[in-house]
Amino acid sequence: MTGFENVSLRFGDKLVLDGFSLTLPERGITALTGPSGCGKTTLLRLLAGLETPQSGRVCAPPPGEIAFLFQEDRLLPGRAAALQIACVLPRVRRGEASRYLALVGLDGEENTLPRELSGGMGRRLALARTLALGGTLYLLDEPFAGVDEARQTALMDVLRGLDAPVVLVGHEERVLTLADTVIRLDGPPLRAI
Repeated sequence: MTGFENVSLRFGDKLVLDGFSLTLPERGITALTGPSGCGKTTLLRLLAGLETPQSGRVCAPPPGEIAFLFQEDRLLPGRAAALQIACVLPRVRRGEASRYLALVGLDGEENTLPRELSGGMGRRLALARTLALGGTLYLLDEPFAGVDEARQTALMDVLRGLDAPVVLVGHEERVLTLADTVIRLDGPPLRAI
């Protein structure tokens, strides 16, 4: 089971989760959506082991088995696109970087630096690096920010082909339409609606 059992979490005076429980599907693409600041990113960070609740239990694979895409691209400024991916692959698989670039529609951009990419291209590069990490669970925070609808559809097909569940935070109607499960959230404190 992946999810939350009676989880509470507070940041200073702000109560983000108060006895929150939710079981996530074990396969397919699950989209979490809701207003900014309601706690969606916090859920992903709890699942990844980057935050610890004050009470309750978070059920997720070990952190080493989770591929996490942060809300920021976190690209290395002086490294070309292929090297962004190669740096997360084992040495014997570094030649696969081009394959991951092709998965996200960045064929031919192997030698392009992050500053030379558009915002949507940078986001797709960050997603390609996360896919290269691999894992038994993919947590993607706003993976389609700045990405046009046609590419959103293609990328959702790529995610559907993964041999692991995907939990993503998103607002794009196209993405929500293509997800297997949509969980609408509100808060704080966070609650499913």
